[in-house]
Amino acid sequence: MNGLLPLAVLILLSAGCSQHEARVAAAGAEPAVAAVQVETLASSEIAEIYRASGSVRAHYSAVIAARIAANILEVRVQTGDYVRAGQTLIVLDRRDLEAGLRRSEAARVEAESAIGETESAIAAARANLELARVTHRRFQDLLANVSVSQQEVDESQARLRSSEGALDMAQSRRRQVEARCRQAEAEIAAARVTLGYATLTSPFAGLVTERKADPGSMSTPGVPLLTLEREGNLRLEASIDESRSSVARAGESVAVEVDGLNRTVTGRVAEIVPSVDAATRSFTVRIDMPALPGLRSGMFARADFTAGKREALLVPRSAVLEHGQVRSVYVVEGDRARLRFVTLGDGRDDQREVLSGLRVGERIIVTPPPLLADGGRVAIQEAAR
Repeated sequence: MNGLLPLAVLILLSAGCSQHEARVAAAGAEPAVAAVQVETLASSEIAEIYRASGSVRAHYSAVIAARIAANILEVRVQTGDYVRAGQTLIVLDRRDLEAGLRRSEAARVEAESAIGETESAIAAARANLELARVTHRRFQDLLANVSVSQQEVDESQARLRSSEGALDMAQSRRRQVEARCRQAEAEIAAARVTLGYATLTSPFAGLVTERKADPGSMSTPGVPLLTLEREGNLRLEASIDESRSSVARAGESVAVEVDGLNRTVTGRVAEIVPSVDAATRSFTVRIDMPALPGLRSGMFARADFTAGKREALLVPRSAVLEHGQVRSVYVVEGDRARLRFVTLGDGRDDQREVLSGLRVGERIIVTPPPLLADGGRVAIQEAAR
């Protein structure tokens, strides 16, 4: 019995050693070969992109200001309100203007009433002139027959001239009264126009972006009260360095990335401002934006302009592995996959530009299998470009 115990222990130890050796053998076994597609890197000609940033602005905007000094009675809109063309925005006190209109109308009535008086005066002056002419002719006839003296003829001629002067004066008075009527009409028209300044309306349909007035305050001619932006018709005003003046061409289409919407859209260069800002050494390009839900004035955006062609090394996006800020690509060396860290530039459709880490002629794995590790064996399949 005592001899059997050492034998049993020896058997158990032998069994344990056999299992450990099996596990060691399993750990050292070659992994499975991964079937992968590869692409041989070659230099490609790509467009060189110049990126200009700026802010979205309204194509049409209006600053609403009063033309007269008056008390503000009502402000009928708030910031963010949409208004229609012709809608009343602000109402000013119009009592002084209405009083001025009534004075002008009263002056017109007075001038019109004076016209009748001048007509009567002209008629009387014409009658007196006709009588003076007839009397003077009679005196001249009598003088030929020596029936009157020369003194009497001279007196009749003086009365004739006095009558002519009276008629001229009456006619001049009529012209003065007519001028007063015309002046009163002009004053009435001007008073009505000025009265219209007491009501400020919207010049177009749009959005109220700023309100600077409240009821009870005084309006000052030319001082802004409201700011409106026309609905739609937004533009990106991008700044371009003066050394890159040739990149922008009127009418061309450019890609515009709007950060606030997380979207890239196509805009059209509508205007190139010819002057250069002396402080920033740049000029402004205005790009018409398409109608986008949520696009608002003031948003930040970037426009991409084609600045020429250059050689670059491109890899498919599917080949790039990203771990935070670290980017890598599997390169095939012999029958092994080697992990290579790379520095990438901008994306171009479904490809990324390689700035460093790879060379022309190297083969990369297009879509690395999930379980592929650095140094793993691979079976190569050429991928169609």
